[in-house]
Amino acid sequence: MRFSKQLCFASVAAMALASPAQAQDDDISISESFFVIGSAGDALYAPGSATVLESDYLNRFEYSDISRVLRAVPGVYIQEEDGFGLRPNIGLRGTGTARSEKITLLEDGVLIAPAPYSAPAAYYFPTAARMSAVEVLKGPSAILEGPRTVGGAINMVSTQIPDSPSGQLEARVGSRGFYEVHGFGGGMKGNVGALAEVYRSGSNGFKNLPNDGDTGFEIEDYVLKLRAQTREDASYPQTFEFKGQYYSQSSNETYLGLTDQDFAADPFQRYAASQNDRFDSEHYQLQLSHQIEIGEVTTVDTQIYYNDFQRNWFKVDDLNFGDGRIRPSALFGSGVSNDDVRLQILRGEADSIDDAIQLRNNNRDYYAWGIQSTLRTEFETGSWYHAVEFGVRYHEDEEDRLQNRENFAMRNGALVATSIGTPGSQANRVQSASAWAIYARDTIYIGENLTIEPGIRAEFIDLERQDFAGDDTSRANGPTRIRSNTVTAIAPGVGFTYQLNDALLLLGGVHRGINPPGASDASAQEETSLNSEFGARFITIFATVEAIAFYSKYNNILGNCTNSVGCTAGETGDQFNGGDARVFGLELSGYTEPYITDGLRLPLRFAYTFTDAQFTETFEDSFFGDVQDGDNLDFTPRHTLFLSAGVAGDTWSTALNMTHVSKQRTAAGQGPIPQDERINGYTVFDLAGNYQVAKPLNLFLTVQNLFGNDYAVSRLPYGLRPGRPRSVIGGVRVTF
Repeated sequence: MRFSKQLCFASVAAMALASPAQAQDDDISISESFFVIGSAGDALYAPGSATVLESDYLNRFEYSDISRVLRAVPGVYIQEEDGFGLRPNIGLRGTGTARSEKITLLEDGVLIAPAPYSAPAAYYFPTAARMSAVEVLKGPSAILEGPRTVGGAINMVSTQIPDSPSGQLEARVGSRGFYEVHGFGGGMKGNVGALAEVYRSGSNGFKNLPNDGDTGFEIEDYVLKLRAQTREDASYPQTFEFKGQYYSQSSNETYLGLTDQDFAADPFQRYAASQNDRFDSEHYQLQLSHQIEIGEVTTVDTQIYYNDFQRNWFKVDDLNFGDGRIRPSALFGSGVSNDDVRLQILRGEADSIDDAIQLRNNNRDYYAWGIQSTLRTEFETGSWYHAVEFGVRYHEDEEDRLQNRENFAMRNGALVATSIGTPGSQANRVQSASAWAIYARDTIYIGENLTIEPGIRAEFIDLERQDFAGDDTSRANGPTRIRSNTVTAIAPGVGFTYQLNDALLLLGGVHRGINPPGASDASAQEETSLNSEFGARFITIFATVEAIAFYSKYNNILGNCTNSVGCTAGETGDQFNGGDARVFGLELSGYTEPYITDGLRLPLRFAYTFTDAQFTETFEDSFFGDVQDGDNLDFTPRHTLFLSAGVAGDTWSTALNMTHVSKQRTAAGQGPIPQDERINGYTVFDLAGNYQVAKPLNLFLTVQNLFGNDYAVSRLPYGLRPGRPRSVIGGVRVTF
């Protein structure tokens, strides 16, 4: 690219973010097509809010929980659930957090949620510990990554095939039976290459059942990559890469939390009624990527992908104490005494009638496949220089439910099976989607200082849901009801950067956000937003600081009725449109790593987000409730703050992370937050140390929740649930 001043600016940004810790990854080859932003230096040059967490940062704390990784990014909201990040709830700029269903999730630039169009709730999330980078994209540049552009996108970049034969083996053990083994090896030999990667992890859990049952988890994750490429002097250089992945998880997790009194007495106890709750899943991924260079400035990247995900969450679903079926949420409101006999039954302190505790086999099978291709080229029109991207994607996905209940009685603190429902009696349906997406962006360089980036995204979506009779397990009689929905959504946007001087860059933009509905209710309309941002980046070789103000005006806010939010408004999967809302806020972030003395550095990083999110009209809805103009949105803390400070030498480093999340609501409202709708604010510290014994050998120790704070992270769907207690984890890494 011919604008030397802008290239110099990007180089300074990269130097500002560089760290000697990156040296161990110098052999890793990162394919452009797997990124949506690029390097950390590219993120600082982007005409929009963009963050890249590279391997030097990810290796510092060795987090396997994506919730802890993303705390370092402003504008990200995390609703923790299980303490290990097994099923994270992530929102961007006020989108809501439930199952990360309102943001676009990708791995290596490809949609990764189980059914991102027809059922976007992300019950599968890529293993954070095997990622080489994490990208978070907000603002107008996010329209290239859809279908959900209201908040933005998160792209997980997996371990890449090294340029030369090399690898890594890492083992960790910690509190309460935690273990983690991660290894990969491979490289290029001439024009062919390969990578094999293994990850296994598990824990006994940190919650306690009255019968001493297991509350932990086990994960297996295996990846194989193969690459073939032409010679560099080929007329049309090409690269083919295949990726195959298998993942399985078994976790003894539950939606059943605690009353406020029980949480205060022991936040890590679990009620006896949840002793059989268990989540089992398997995930398969196949991806074939192709890149061809046509001339000096034109490339075409194409990916064909297939994802298959199966899960069954066998968990407490309904209760019946002889006076009719109720949802467990009915026992966790302010009007229920803590010594209510129904709560005593849940604790195992009292016996029940038959069929009192009803667990559902929440079986769901998903698949998604698609093909996408992006053309990138550069050209000049007069004195303007253009870097153009044009892409198209065809995608299909499906969610298949065949569910039933198994009913139990509580006897002497144990669940005793009393009856079982037929498969399909609780849900027997298939919902599917097919979609075409077309997207384009032109990055226009005007002179040496100004960049303008207009773009547009169009989604053409056909959705269908087929309901079958509860006893028609073979579905031979055809559907009893068919619902369909067609969505056409257009999302234009424009961003800009202006280099005010050698150290200061101004940025801003505006774009239309879209969040398409599913097929469960043809009356549901897409959620839309008008998003704008304006900010500045101060970048020198010594430090980077960014400040961005954002404003979003939401229309037809979309609510999804799921068990995870404790919905009682309809069937699971039904969707509801609420009213209008507005979200405005401020994101501040910065990083520096000055040398105190020769060989001694002081890495410092911070990220702060202020958010004010309110409904702007009065309405009443079975899902959203009785909403008043001015009500604050739920699960949107007003303040989040992340601070990281450390000291590093040539062969060792220490770092202390602090995370603060202010109080938040679990239901829309204003004024003082009622106790049964409140999650208190909390502050948590993590400590890490790393020592390089020899060039290939590193020892490290982390302490998560250093001061052992007891804090609640969620109140939905059924009561309070705790964050992870103090956890000490030590390990060793060998590179070769």
